[in-house]
Amino acid sequence: MPPLKSFRLTKELVEKRVKDNIIIVTFGNYAFMDFILTWVKCLTDLGLSNLLVGAMDTKLLEALYWKGIPVFDMGSHMSTIDVGWGSPTFHKMGREKVILIDTILPFGYELLMCDTDMVWLKNPLPYFARFPEADVLTSTDQVVPTVLDDRLEVWQQVTGAYNIGIFHWRPTEYSKKLAKQWKELLLADEKIWDQNGFNDIVRRQLGPSVDGESGLVYAYDGNLKLGLLPASIFCSGHTYFVQAMYQQFKLEPYAVHTTFQYAGTEGKRHRLREAMVFYDPPEYYNSPGGFMSFKPSIPRSLLLDGEHNVESHFSAVNYQLKQIRTALAIASLLNRTLVMPAIWCRLDRLWFGHPGVLEGTVTRQPFICPLDHVFEVNVMLQNLPQQEYGPRIDIREYSFLDNPALPREVKESWLDVQLCQVGSKDCHVTDNSSAPGLLRFPKYGNEETYKTVFSSFKNVKVINFLSIQDAFTGFADKEREQKFRRRVKRYVGIWCCVTNRTIGHIYYDMYWDEKPGWKPLPPQTPEEDHPPV
Repeated sequence: MPPLKSFRLTKELVEKRVKDNIIIVTFGNYAFMDFILTWVKCLTDLGLSNLLVGAMDTKLLEALYWKGIPVFDMGSHMSTIDVGWGSPTFHKMGREKVILIDTILPFGYELLMCDTDMVWLKNPLPYFARFPEADVLTSTDQVVPTVLDDRLEVWQQVTGAYNIGIFHWRPTEYSKKLAKQWKELLLADEKIWDQNGFNDIVRRQLGPSVDGESGLVYAYDGNLKLGLLPASIFCSGHTYFVQAMYQQFKLEPYAVHTTFQYAGTEGKRHRLREAMVFYDPPEYYNSPGGFMSFKPSIPRSLLLDGEHNVESHFSAVNYQLKQIRTALAIASLLNRTLVMPAIWCRLDRLWFGHPGVLEGTVTRQPFICPLDHVFEVNVMLQNLPQQEYGPRIDIREYSFLDNPALPREVKESWLDVQLCQVGSKDCHVTDNSSAPGLLRFPKYGNEETYKTVFSSFKNVKVINFLSIQDAFTGFADKEREQKFRRRVKRYVGIWCCVTNRTIGHIYYDMYWDEKPGWKPLPPQTPEEDHPPV
């Protein structure tokens, strides 16, 4: 490996990667290695090679170098672990971004600066070229659409923060001046969040419009020409995962940034996996113990009847939680990785008081919500002490079995399990399938029955239950039962927030049906027992 000094950021190093006078840059530490590999893979799959990655620690630098990824040393001497949003080290990373922009712009190249927790879905460079007069084009946290097509946002109607996770800079007099002042502001006060500092400076003088057509606005010092990228196609975590704004407007998204999410970095990973845009190694798709999935059932009435309010939302989610609880128990018993189902929600989750769905947004009700809206994904993926919480239960995202990366040997090794009433035809405690790829298995199975029957199917990669209701009576070992209960109780998160004059949180409860006052739902007819498409 070449000496460390050869990885310093210089104009010559950047020049080697530039194409059409544009360089695309991200940066991070070793904890975000998989995000960076995803970022690079998405760009190279789009045919873009004019990219550079800044390494904040030598461990990441060496790893990227040996993978053939163009990397430079930021000289940050950063920790290799996940620093966590809002921490002092997080703010230090933000300052490094501003220093980078201020360093690269004088080289004379256009700069597309990105956070590592976003992915590119479509080549954005032709879009940026549509606005040659723009000094800076930035993404935003706007959740209410101001345009229905691919024009820039109407700047007068944007109330959300300008988000610095995706933005394009041209090396103009005014952009260089902005970068320098922004850097000086942050270095003078370590308490200022880099994004807030950018918003404060840029919005200091906002308006008028540059012209009547481009959508650009004079900002900062009255000379800088700023454009706000449409949130429908340069998506936030809300416009992509919750509103699916691009689908509703029939547009092709350029990017998605994992904002408006919960459960920390693990929540970000899981969302990108749900969207099937995260790069995982082959072993992720072929767990040694195999996988288990199930087809959830939800009465239409729980999703569509009555008002969309807190009570109806919890009724719908709780109905699904009970099935997931059963599936987690069976997966634990069979030592299989559980493919989580898609979860339907009636209300959005945010960290502030809101009316269930933000006014002006295009969120459809009900909608498939990200797993982190209901579950603490970071807790589910932790190595909780087995002595207290029992065996680990690995999970996968609901789209896992549809992912093109899933190998054929997994797709073709499949067993459907159909629950049946004891005593009915072909419903016996046996490992003999009634049809190829189908096992009829008695309802209310106990631990011994599961172990006996499914021991014959250890080599089957995917065991898929066509229904999970009334599938399991519980663990025979009461100590294991208690450990399992402790584990899954920690899995669920909170819904936020109540808006009837009181702002607060309501906790999801994996054992909601054991509480006083709960009411069992009436039996549903088969045609009712499916979620809407």
